[in-house]
Amino acid sequence: MAGRINDDDVKAVRDAVPIDAVVSEYLQLRNAGGGNLKGLCPFHDEKSPSFQVSPSKGLYHCFGCQAGGDTLDFIMKIDHLSFSEAVERLAGQAGITLRYEEGGYTAGTSGRGERIRLVEAHKAAAEFYIGQLESPEAEIGRKFLAERGFDQAAAAHFGVGYSPAGWDHLTRFLRGRGFSDKELILSGLAQDSRSGKPIDRFRGRLMWPIRDITGEVVGFGARKLRDDDNGPKYLNTPETAIYKKSQVLYGIDLAKKEIAKTSRAVVVEGYTDVMACHLAGVTTAIATCGTAFGGDHIKILRRLLMDNATAEVIFTFDGDAAGQKAALRAFEDDQKFAAETSIAITPGGMDPCELRLAEGDAAVAALVDSRTPLFEFALRHIVARHNLEHPAGRAAALDEAAPVVANIKNIAIQHESAVQLAGMLGVRDEQFVVKRVAQLARWARERGGQPPRQQQQRGQAYEAAPAADRAAAPGPALNLRSPAHRTERELLKLALQRPELVSPAFDAYGVDEFTAPPYAAVRQAVQDAGGAAQAGEGYLARVREAAPNDTVRAMVTELAVEAVLTKSVDEVYAGEQLVAVRLRAVERRVNELNSSIARLNPQTQAEQHQAVNQELWVLRQYGLRLRAQGAAGL
Repeated sequence: MAGRINDDDVKAVRDAVPIDAVVSEYLQLRNAGGGNLKGLCPFHDEKSPSFQVSPSKGLYHCFGCQAGGDTLDFIMKIDHLSFSEAVERLAGQAGITLRYEEGGYTAGTSGRGERIRLVEAHKAAAEFYIGQLESPEAEIGRKFLAERGFDQAAAAHFGVGYSPAGWDHLTRFLRGRGFSDKELILSGLAQDSRSGKPIDRFRGRLMWPIRDITGEVVGFGARKLRDDDNGPKYLNTPETAIYKKSQVLYGIDLAKKEIAKTSRAVVVEGYTDVMACHLAGVTTAIATCGTAFGGDHIKILRRLLMDNATAEVIFTFDGDAAGQKAALRAFEDDQKFAAETSIAITPGGMDPCELRLAEGDAAVAALVDSRTPLFEFALRHIVARHNLEHPAGRAAALDEAAPVVANIKNIAIQHESAVQLAGMLGVRDEQFVVKRVAQLARWARERGGQPPRQQQQRGQAYEAAPAADRAAAPGPALNLRSPAHRTERELLKLALQRPELVSPAFDAYGVDEFTAPPYAAVRQAVQDAGGAAQAGEGYLARVREAAPNDTVRAMVTELAVEAVLTKSVDEVYAGEQLVAVRLRAVERRVNELNSSIARLNPQTQAEQHQAVNQELWVLRQYGLRLRAQGAAGL
């Protein structure tokens, strides 16, 4: 087996690949102030960005779900990789050759990460298929593309290739590249035959590489070309460790930058439609891969569109019954977007590829520009099902359509749509419809979110928990309304982000000076890592490694990424936090001593009474000095 990756090489990989460059491959990042960047968290569903990246520290943290860590942690979590696989992935991007201890390393050995190997197999397969498109046998494939308006340059841009009609052309090619039969089966590129030997899954077909958002080939879509092919019209890669059809969007690697830039995505139905749109200038076009547009696809798009009031998702569907059904299915997920959704119905039942071929590039762009709000399309579909000639029919249509309008996020559009609905129904008193919609919208708002009683119970459960459990608890364990907790948090942020401003004084602070158990645990981790005075290269990494568990480690990351509560982060501000934390510790000790002295008998316990009085006097003098001199009195 391959050995452990050399520690110096791991550090070189961490330093070589900026975390913001890695994260921005998966989601759109915007300025969050203080040198940080923010975006919609890829690890939980949210409408407002709570995910922050600190390029200077090489860390990320989500203040919603508490996920956090460094570049390697991010890659491991988002792509479900092991530590070694994540290092190998980033090392490949940075051009770093890794050294393996305890025995050397040979490419293709069992120690190599499975996911990395499957991705490499798909990359090699894509190269093979592209080369085969130039073969005499692939003439039928080149003709198919040409008939749809795609020349050689278009095929090359999208990586379109051809799979030979023989049984094992790709299998033999990949074996020659060092891939095992087991890896070929696991990748979905080959399948078992009756003889027990693997054969190519795709044979005699036009091949589209399906890439994830980072541009890695994770699967293929294969189009039938010959009448004697008894398989389906389109055959996709089966579900594998790297390919989940509900979690990939064809063309997302090419469209992601323009989607983020323009805050618009165009969803089409097939591979050739994506190609036609991009070649016609609609470079935000994407498509699903053999499945309906669903929740996981929405999450991918929302991370690119962010919580932008002008963001828009445009669906293109044929005008036939199947197209209308698909549009209504898409509308069911409308409220999951932080964007307006629209529909563009292709004329004459043509898809974008056919439209481009018949009427040119301008017609495709015009199709997208002719979009109609999806909720308007849905309303017309609902109203059309009822007999509006009779009052009962109009009432039934209103009962079904009013909740749809009430769910529209934009209040102004909601009002306009209510007026529009009144016109569709033929209701003269439009204010009746407007009031009905407003009533439903208010009802929905009042019942949305978590009831206050549930929040209160959660807080009570924390207070009743054992101290050891509270120390390991995440965000809800903290009371950020408490001035003490706020100041302790601020001081720890400074100790992690700007240690030079609080050391060496900070290192003299006891763990018990931090009243929130999670903060006390972070203070201990700083101490175990050598203290703030020893901060230097690798300081944050040492503190995170010193954390006793993942919960404390996550808190370290959170505090290292969270912005300090002032724009003027200087010695004066740092001194104020140091003094505030110390003064509260002094006050707590004074209260303890006052309680003790009240219980002591000065006659029978004179020595103890005198010792407590002496400590009280010293602490009070110290408190006076801190209030008068500030940080200089520490």
